[in-house]
Amino acid sequence: MDLLAELSGSIGSVGYGLAAIGPGIGVGIVWAAYIQATARQPESAGLTRTYAFLGFALSEALALIGFVVPFVFGT
Repeated sequence: MDLLAELSGSIGSVGYGLAAIGPGIGVGIVWAAYIQATARQPESAGLTRTYAFLGFALSEALALIGFVVPFVFGT
């Protein structure tokens, strides 16, 4: 019972650590796709840059949500 009480204090930190993995991978995929698209067709770099920044912003929003939720629902 003592271990459970000691573990409950760091659950928010563990939760954010796990929640940061997904957006980190997502940002890498977004920029890898942008670089690949620009390398294949350089004249579309302007249009694909807009989509890359949009995908980056949405991925980072998930990271911020993952950061806030343990504080909101933590005890």
